[in-house]
Amino acid sequence: MTAAERREQRLQGLEDEIGRKLAESEAEMRRAPSWGKPLDFGDGYDETPVEWRMGYKILKDAGVVPPEVELMQRIEALSRAIDGQTDPVARQAQRAHLVDLRQQLALWLERRPVCSRR
Repeated sequence: MTAAERREQRLQGLEDEIGRKLAESEAEMRRAPSWGKPLDFGDGYDETPVEWRMGYKILKDAGVVPPEVELMQRIEALSRAIDGQTDPVARQAQRAHLVDLRQQLALWLERRPVCSRR
């Protein structure tokens, strides 16, 4: 057997092994409950209007959250702080601030332009 024939035989054996491994992997993936279904990344991309996707993608890549999300995060943090507050005077002040933040969010969302869904 020549060197070229031995090389060809080794390559064929390698290709056969790769084929077996791929078939095993496919069989394992087919058993997954999500097989054949669209991937859900849970990032809201599909729910975002087409007109806003590029802008939101740029913000996300830059590590910046949209204004409404920042407000929502502040509201959530303040809500948690109120739950842990023991001083009644401070708690009342925080609740008033929470009402203001919720109103700001509602007004911001109301003024926000409505994009068509496609």
